[in-house]
Amino acid sequence: MVNYPEKATYTYEDLVHILRILRAPGGCPWDREQTHKSNRRNFLEEAYEAAEAFDLDDPELMEEELGDMLMQVLFNIHIEEDAGRFTTDDVTDHVVRKLIFRHPHVFASTSADTSEQVLVNWDKLKRQEKGQRTTAEAMDSVARSLPALWRADKLQSKAAKAGFEFADVSGALDKLDEETQELRAAVESGTNFEEELGDVLFATVKVGRFCGVDPEAALEKTCEKFIARFRKVEQAASARGEELSSLPLDTLTALWNEAKQAQ
Repeated sequence: MVNYPEKATYTYEDLVHILRILRAPGGCPWDREQTHKSNRRNFLEEAYEAAEAFDLDDPELMEEELGDMLMQVLFNIHIEEDAGRFTTDDVTDHVVRKLIFRHPHVFASTSADTSEQVLVNWDKLKRQEKGQRTTAEAMDSVARSLPALWRADKLQSKAAKAGFEFADVSGALDKLDEETQELRAAVESGTNFEEELGDVLFATVKVGRFCGVDPEAALEKTCEKFIARFRKVEQAASARGEELSSLPLDTLTALWNEAKQAQ
């Protein structure tokens, strides 16, 4: 048993100390057994919970979820420290050097008076830092673990910076129509369905980019809208004393349209 002192307020140093205790001999068996791979899902879940707190603009929830994220970052660093590969100081040194290098408009003589200029410089410096000589190499660096819609958006953005872009949104819409027709043909023929569906999604992201819409955020809002409408459909069916599964499709469609008009 570890008799950790009670305090009115615990600090960052306490968190570091607690995590070391948990992973030390005599600490927590579960914490000691964890690897990056076994902890990956926990890490991602905490990140998404923090993101939801941002969306809700809830300071109390943000405080809690950011604490969980901080714990996850330190926990994974401690795994590496235990393996003797790098330390918290190594991680801190790396990110500080990166921030200084990528902000020459602050720490050197480069000029950048707008956010747009900052982002252009950031992208150039990132490619220089990572030794990326081609756009394809820059694309390879986009994390494959990203949600696919975000990854598509980042890949298209890099292609656009290289000049591979439609002149305006009409070209993107035409491409979406083309891919939709190919998807329809694939469904009718029973071949290449997955590939063509992916092409439609990719083309949809392109339209979103021209409209300044985050594709992931757009789909999230649609999911929430779908839940809200489906709830109304269930409530309407319940008010009639019926189960959804017993209603014919035309009735369900009518209830859905009523829910849609009510929003």
